[in-house]
Amino acid sequence: MGIGDRSSNWPVSSRVVRHLRHATAIFATILAAACSRPAPSEQTASTGPIRGGSLTASLRSEPNTFNRFAPNAAQAAVDAVFRLTQATLVRINRATGEPEPWLAEKWITSPDQRTITLTLRDGVVFSDGVPFTSADVLFSFNALYDPSVESVLASAVMVQHKPLQVSAPDARTVVITLPAPFAPGAALLDNVPIYPKHLLEAALKAKTFGSAWGTTTPPSQIAGLGPFVISDYVPGQHMTFTRNPHYWRKDAAGTQLPYLDSIVMEFVKGQDAEMLRVQAGSVDVMTQADVQPQDIAALRRLRDQGSIQLAEPGISVDPNMLWFNLTPAAAKKGKPYLQRAEFRQAISYALNREAIASTLYLGAASPVYGPVSPGNKTWYSDAAPKYPYDPARAKALLAGLGLTDRNGDGMLEDATGQPVRFSILTQGNHIRGRTATVIQSQLRSAGIAVDVVELDPPSLFARFGAGDYETIYFGFQTSALDPALNLDFWLSSGDNHVWNPIQATPATPWERSIDDLMQRQAAAPTLAERQRLFAEAQRIFGENLPAICVVAPKVTIAMSRRVGGAVPVLLDPKILWTADTLYARP
Repeated sequence: MGIGDRSSNWPVSSRVVRHLRHATAIFATILAAACSRPAPSEQTASTGPIRGGSLTASLRSEPNTFNRFAPNAAQAAVDAVFRLTQATLVRINRATGEPEPWLAEKWITSPDQRTITLTLRDGVVFSDGVPFTSADVLFSFNALYDPSVESVLASAVMVQHKPLQVSAPDARTVVITLPAPFAPGAALLDNVPIYPKHLLEAALKAKTFGSAWGTTTPPSQIAGLGPFVISDYVPGQHMTFTRNPHYWRKDAAGTQLPYLDSIVMEFVKGQDAEMLRVQAGSVDVMTQADVQPQDIAALRRLRDQGSIQLAEPGISVDPNMLWFNLTPAAAKKGKPYLQRAEFRQAISYALNREAIASTLYLGAASPVYGPVSPGNKTWYSDAAPKYPYDPARAKALLAGLGLTDRNGDGMLEDATGQPVRFSILTQGNHIRGRTATVIQSQLRSAGIAVDVVELDPPSLFARFGAGDYETIYFGFQTSALDPALNLDFWLSSGDNHVWNPIQATPATPWERSIDDLMQRQAAAPTLAERQRLFAEAQRIFGENLPAICVVAPKVTIAMSRRVGGAVPVLLDPKILWTADTLYARP
């Protein structure tokens, strides 16, 4: 799991309406661009996929590195680059949730579930033509765990807080020894790109791997095992990914993949501007792949006219969260109530989730009370604590903390007479900002003053990284439905344990309890036992509420009619996870 800027969410009134004077000019430019695109070629069968051509994707932020191991790489844009240009030993099929062979053609798991022996595919080469061997696998894991790299992925690829032991008996065999039994097994490898030793070994030896492959690196110095290579990057405008001529996959008919010649990824700030381009046909695929509710009616009309495609895979598994800064440094800043579970419970009771779902989301969302939404059918626990709208309960909890209206102005003060007030950092030009504004209004009715600060994702990440915030309303990118594959969020030692990350030892008894439950459920031999343990972890989380969830939107995915071969799913990347088998229709 990683922090993402890709969560799907929708406002009540589009900024397109407020800026209608500019829409005509924008549409004219977009339509002209759409009409000038070259047509695809080389149809492999009269009714089958078409080889050649290009698709245009939109992305709401820009990558800050091309290195998925970098310490600052927990962004959707970086993950998108990784999925297009790199490959893993094993891939989780986003449609089935099951691991499937990728760079490894097969694997065998020992009876004690501790050893995974993988056989690598023969004849695979990197995009620069250099052969891929087990040495690259060893190198990649060494880089992942090297302390000098400070990889954002490292804590997510551990078992019982310990790294995997990786060996290579020969060029095509990799043996991975787990520190303890781990129920998801080889699925743990889905998040680990295999990088070229011949290009990056020097950086690892020089202790500069974490900063290697920055966005100023010439594309010619980057190689991968994915279906595409970076051929062009223009900051503030676009990235172009062209076919990897050495890509190792073929389709069932023996046709070399990927089908596409290229994917052009345009950087678009804001969902409204992005939707204009989708409706005009100049964007084929939204990388974040979500639609605002107020746009659904217009998109359905376009679908009925044959202009676009719509898919509705279900309820999002990535609800946005309002998380609190519970680090030791934050506890010293003079607002002790922010550190109290009772205060966070009061906030949750004071939120009218039904109103948010019906107004901001136009009914296209469900109220949620924890980080696991009903969209995750296998792991969602209906027994986790719920916080229905209850202003009286919220007021009583706040009064129990000594937070009352002492001067009759309708707002609460603490024991020193200071106003009860905190700030929410969130993403501007996005429904997150609009949701934060509604939260601000609802909490004001409870006597709590809230300052909403809207930032672009890089600025928000910088404030989060520096610990310079009180609360943040943002989203997470779930890498898998199985919670054992998102331990970096649940464990107190995890990089994405966002309210107080990378703890040497659990800071609170409740976090210690969740640590124990999550480690046990990751090793439990049966699904029923794992579900029972995870339900208990969800209960403890819900009682302490380090992060408050509000709604989970119903996911609607829009694509142009030109997109062929798409398999829309709930997990990100919702469309580009099958980038090598996407094709462009004429």
